[in-house]
Amino acid sequence: MTVSSGSPGWYLRRLSRMGPREVGGRAGDAVRRRRWRSAPPNCPSVPGARFTAVLPAGTIAAVPPDAAKRLIAEADRLMDGHAEYFGVVRDDLADPDWSYDPKTGRRAPGGYAFDVPYRSEDAVGDIKQIWEPSRHQYLTVLAAAYAITGNERYAERVAEHLRSWWAANPPLRGVHWISGIELGIRLLSWVWIRRLLDGWPGAAELFEDNPVALNQIWHHQRWLAAFPSRGSSANNHVIAEAAGQFAGACAFGWFPSSARWRAGALRSLERHLRSNTFDSGLNRELATEYHGLVLELGLAAVAEADAADVPVPASVRLMLLRMTDALAAVVDNRLRPPRQGDADDGHGLIVDGAGTDRWASLLATGDAVFGRLDWWPTVTGTDVRTPLLAALIRPYAKDGTAPAVTRPASRPGHFADAGMTILRGPAEIWARCDGGPHGFLSIAAHGHADALSVEVRHDGVDVLADPGTYCYHGQPEWRQYFRSTLGHNTLRLDGSDQSVSGGPFLWTRHARSRVLAADTSGASDGGTARWCAEHDGYRRSVHRRRVELTAASRELRVVDEVRGRHSPRRAAQLAFHLGPAITADLVGNRAVLTWTRDGEDRSAELDLPGQLSWRAHRGESDPPLGWYSAGFGRKEPTTTLVGTGFADGTDRFTTVLRFRG
Repeated sequence: MTVSSGSPGWYLRRLSRMGPREVGGRAGDAVRRRRWRSAPPNCPSVPGARFTAVLPAGTIAAVPPDAAKRLIAEADRLMDGHAEYFGVVRDDLADPDWSYDPKTGRRAPGGYAFDVPYRSEDAVGDIKQIWEPSRHQYLTVLAAAYAITGNERYAERVAEHLRSWWAANPPLRGVHWISGIELGIRLLSWVWIRRLLDGWPGAAELFEDNPVALNQIWHHQRWLAAFPSRGSSANNHVIAEAAGQFAGACAFGWFPSSARWRAGALRSLERHLRSNTFDSGLNRELATEYHGLVLELGLAAVAEADAADVPVPASVRLMLLRMTDALAAVVDNRLRPPRQGDADDGHGLIVDGAGTDRWASLLATGDAVFGRLDWWPTVTGTDVRTPLLAALIRPYAKDGTAPAVTRPASRPGHFADAGMTILRGPAEIWARCDGGPHGFLSIAAHGHADALSVEVRHDGVDVLADPGTYCYHGQPEWRQYFRSTLGHNTLRLDGSDQSVSGGPFLWTRHARSRVLAADTSGASDGGTARWCAEHDGYRRSVHRRRVELTAASRELRVVDEVRGRHSPRRAAQLAFHLGPAITADLVGNRAVLTWTRDGEDRSAELDLPGQLSWRAHRGESDPPLGWYSAGFGRKEPTTTLVGTGFADGTDRFTTVLRFRG
């Protein structure tokens, strides 16, 4: 069932997932919004404001030449007006219309911000296409290009665009004053823009000596203090809000309320970093890209604290350390992390050009700040962001408030609290097994109905792939498909998802999974690694899955069972989604898979359960089936193998993936 957000039924379902405290907080927000409509305040006067949170001398000289070259190439494309957001190529960034969506051709209406129906694509356009340029992360790239080259044309373009944005988007007017995550990330961008432009003669005139800029900065922080994400929405959004406000209150600490805002944002950041992170270090949303976003935001916040000499709780650094170790543990041999849950290409801080590896950059920063462990994968790429952050953040071992911690002596493969297990075999075979919670908080906003799914790669190539996310708003049938059970490598019964959706960011019933066994060590020493888990998402039946990775035969075996004392005979669909690089030749219940990696032909055999009738699907749209989304807003046809039949308490479906050579 497709459910649109913003409908009366959606609001009722959303309300049912809130607790009394959250309901009360949201009621207070509604009252405050009405009051703000009629009584907009003025920014207090702040004479003598000065920006002191500058980069230490020699920082820019530490940027690797190849990373600088990529950055400057990106900056020059932006200067020519060229950019791409979520698969839509734009050539209007030299003089942007801040309310225009090039995807639909619509312009968002103006007026009081909280009256704008931003969830309606018919009324507003694709909201992410409108919001993304106004995070001003392309301006941090231009500012970084100025810092590296000293060429003032980059700085002048930044100033021109900031003045344009400030004029077009006065406080509380229009679409850019609706969502706290947008305000938080934008405020963080402004901090870095001011820092990177520090050598430019016009920097002070643009920021601290500019009443318009001061008014914008003050109103952003006032907004963030007034409308934090609450309760069931306190996921990555609240981290972005707190990190942005903390950064602004540290670097732009010129206002009478700055100390209060700084303290409140730091309390929120510390609290929500803990609540959003498992003890193992994985993000509780179980959506890998949000792990990266939260880690970037946390590192940026600590950089501001250290630059301003503001003490932060030891738990903040400890959480970021654990998150970094967890990231190092789960990536494959090409430094690609799992593709799990939602992904919308969101970043906390961008100062790099195209071709820079996000995950390598995070691990490089982790090495500089925390120190790499012996089992960490080697990072060979370079980036601009690492030397900038490392110049501001005190190394963990040298921070007097940081507690001594015990870090993993060897590479973890099983994360019990998150239900994630990574099996590794010879020739760079990597497999992720999902036995964790459905998602985070009562709405599990960024979770997918993917319990017991597997994701398998060979030398970084998706063989059995997680198809991704593709979209959030405006295309409900596609949103539903990419987060559905059929959209993942797992078993569907009676044509139903394991968990019940109440809207594009709302689940009203969550499948409960538990891992029964996990031995990740076997395949690494020539034996067999094993995993077993089950979930209760299908009423009166339990789906149990076993996965074994045997090193000697280079074989992955998946066994599915439908268990239950009174389990009825049920229609079954077992899906395996192949990566976009894979060609499949399906005959009966055997598929020969072929692909090319670095000019070398590779292959595997996939023996599928004979009790089911198998068919290959590719690029179908009515309904959607056979698609892969490499990034938000982008999709491409790929092959999905679906077996149909029946299952009861006696059936056992065995699938064997055997790599050749």
